[in-house]
Amino acid sequence: MRALLVVNPAATTTSARTRDVLIHALASEMKLEAVTTEYRGHARDLGRQAAESGNIDLVVALGGDGTVNEVVNGLLHAGPAPEQLPRLAVVPGGSTNVFARALGLPNDAVEATGAILDALREGSERTVGMGIASGTPGTEDEGVPARWFTFCAGLGFDAGVVGRVEQQRERGKKSTHALYLRQVVRQFLQEPNRRHGTITLEQPGQDPVTDLVLSIVCNTSPWTYLGNRPVYASPKASFDTGLDVLGLSRMSTVAVARYGTQLLASSPERGPHGKHVTSLHDLTEFTLHSKVPLPLQMDGDHLGLRTSVTFTGVRRALRVIV
Repeated sequence: MRALLVVNPAATTTSARTRDVLIHALASEMKLEAVTTEYRGHARDLGRQAAESGNIDLVVALGGDGTVNEVVNGLLHAGPAPEQLPRLAVVPGGSTNVFARALGLPNDAVEATGAILDALREGSERTVGMGIASGTPGTEDEGVPARWFTFCAGLGFDAGVVGRVEQQRERGKKSTHALYLRQVVRQFLQEPNRRHGTITLEQPGQDPVTDLVLSIVCNTSPWTYLGNRPVYASPKASFDTGLDVLGLSRMSTVAVARYGTQLLASSPERGPHGKHVTSLHDLTEFTLHSKVPLPLQMDGDHLGLRTSVTFTGVRRALRVIV
């Protein structure tokens, strides 16, 4: 088997020594080329080269969700073709690793490598769906390049939190759950649209959902993790269906306390609920419009401000080793 290992040297939970051990373990089972990323977008470029080469059977991403997102965008640059594209394997090396954990992999890099090698020996894989977000035709954002995401996207409040976390990390702060929670509080205190949302969700053949403050798009469940605790924004979301959406139309102090508590207590059976909650399941295509520019995030990566984004759920987009 010919494999490409894409290594993010800045992965927060793996040391150089651990990465060397993992590379050695993988190389003992396959013809392996290991490449260390050197710039933002490098993992995407490597994934695209692997897809276009025609001689790579497997691409292994060693890093966090951002590295995985880049690799996936490279592999799917020309569109989904599961039977022709290299398969994907993920060794978690980030602080949260939502995609890898949603696939059922251990959160420890060494254990996950062992699980991947076992899966390869047994021929165990699954074909998963992905989401893609693009600029909406006829709007000022129509020229924005399309981008794939593996587990979640968001327009509005949660994307603002992601942007704040990225700013703190650029200042040298470590990515911790406490850092995220502090930025949630700061985003809430400074959120100008928390009582009167600016987002409208439109989908073909359905009445629009208006005045949303928060909109979270899920391609799988759970939405994220707080330590070892899974958080379910859209419990029914799955790699085998379309996209799910959680929307909130009110973010007063009382509402945030209620829905925040529901999120922390969420389970595979029940997520946030109430009169200000919109929960939609298994959508193939929909558009989020905003009256004002709002932050957009995908897989925990802040992508700037948008006023209109069209989302598409693509079933059976990529083969993954599990």
